[in-house]
Amino acid sequence: QVRLVESGGGLVQAGGSLRLSCAASGSIFSINTMGWYRQAPGKQRELVASITSGGSTNYGDSVKGRFTISRDNAKNTVYLEMNGLKPEDTAVYYCRLVAASGYGYWGQGTQVTVSS
Repeated sequence: QVRLVESGGGLVQAGGSLRLSCAASGSIFSINTMGWYRQAPGKQRELVASITSGGSTNYGDSVKGRFTISRDNAKNTVYLEMNGLKPEDTAVYYCRLVAASGYGYWGQGTQVTVSS
């Protein structure tokens, strides 16, 4: 059983910054990719950013240049630094872990609200 615990969400004004963290614990033998997805009301869940165990990153087009993903492999933790936040970034942000086996896990989600 793998558990993902997210933290760092909250309310911020447009132009502000937030840092999300996601710590993985449990029966983790080998992690392939960790990342963040988000889902706004009435919209589909979308990729925000992901990072492989080797450090390769991938970003959604809407966040490129504003968000930075990083990870601490020793702590099984992934971070999302969000700068220049916009009201359209408002969503529930979900942590995602994909094990080397290919099996995926989701966190419970953390709310990010950006006021205009």
